[in-house]
Amino acid sequence: MGDDGRVTFWPAPHVDVPVHATVTLPGSKSITNRALILATLADGPSTISGALRSRDTNLMIAALRTLGARIEDDGDTVTVTPAVLGGGTVDCGLAGTVMRFLPPVATLASGDVAFDGDEQARVRPLRTILQALRSLGANIDGDALPFTVHGTGALRGGTVTIDASGSSQFVSGLLLSAARFEEGLVVHHDGKPLPSMPHIEMTVEMLRRADVQVQAPVDSRKAQTWIVQHGPIRAVDWEVEPDLSNATPFLAAAAVTGGVVSIPHWPRLTTQPGDVIREILVRMGAEARFSDSLLTVRGPDRLAGIDIDLHDVGELTPTVAALAALADSPSQLRGIGHLRGHETDRLAALSTEINRLGGMVTETEDGLEIVPAELHRGTWHSYADHRMATAGAILGLRVPGVEIEDIGTTAKTLPNFVALWERMLDPTSSDAGAAH
Repeated sequence: MGDDGRVTFWPAPHVDVPVHATVTLPGSKSITNRALILATLADGPSTISGALRSRDTNLMIAALRTLGARIEDDGDTVTVTPAVLGGGTVDCGLAGTVMRFLPPVATLASGDVAFDGDEQARVRPLRTILQALRSLGANIDGDALPFTVHGTGALRGGTVTIDASGSSQFVSGLLLSAARFEEGLVVHHDGKPLPSMPHIEMTVEMLRRADVQVQAPVDSRKAQTWIVQHGPIRAVDWEVEPDLSNATPFLAAAAVTGGVVSIPHWPRLTTQPGDVIREILVRMGAEARFSDSLLTVRGPDRLAGIDIDLHDVGELTPTVAALAALADSPSQLRGIGHLRGHETDRLAALSTEINRLGGMVTETEDGLEIVPAELHRGTWHSYADHRMATAGAILGLRVPGVEIEDIGTTAKTLPNFVALWERMLDPTSSDAGAAH
């Protein structure tokens, strides 16, 4: 939206030559927001270095300040000093991590905590975690935004069975606060396979770094029970990795143009789902190589289609769908029915928008079938979804005349996306910016 409230369109840059660039990216939203919550519930002050500053993380910081945490920030360095939590009003925006991670924290506050968010957020599923908290002793009015948690300063905790097949955030949200529940927590998942398991693994790893006792299933596709012991959460100084999911459009730029894009500080070992993009690009014909901590992707002459189950890494779907629409053979993206409950119904949005440009995309029960077709100019709607917007930018590299509605929605996780993208395409720029 423009300042006057009218819809604005961004002409996606188009190139006729291979992209060559090094792009330095800011920190992971997923790690930043988990670290902020653990720091707020910890036994002393914590410093978070390399924190992402974006709409989602700023909403989390504002919410935790509202509840009473003392948070001082200097760019990407954030210091959190825990305090007794109280009531207030939380703006979730469109951030799943705020609307699903903070209700358990709010049960530990002394006072009422009212939650609301963007209009689009009011249809996002929340009943699972709110019902779980009720069964653990919480008093909550409402099953979707807006809702109110009547905090009493403590939560009994205990054992709860949930169906978290709609979002792994339901499990992570419960686990992050669980050590502060009087009886700790046992979470059983009963339902279809959990999506985005790497995000739950990230939560467990971060809890263990804070000396929280967590038992997690060895094979999460079979035993799906997590046990968190009651006890203190140790203060930790966190160093946040670059956001690998935000890196995927830039690496895709190399793949679709036959170019070369490098990302510094890419971790060799990580729980971030975005790391899987390396394997996906290789399977589609690109090269992906490490040199120290620099990941470099070299695009192929012709991009091959892919048949892949993206269940565990569903957030990569918009990037992979854009790649598939530009490939020279059909693709099948499977295991991603849960994306219908993301910022928007991502399966419907991707099929609608790619087909609007002349594509041949069909929705299946759990994914997308994409047959290559000659794409043409047109508008690309973002649905207030940051990953839809960046998928349109990928297509625009190869398809002249693509205009993206509300590119500003990328500020959700990457505030300066447009500047980074344009700098990546600038042959006089040696680096597309250290955007911290």
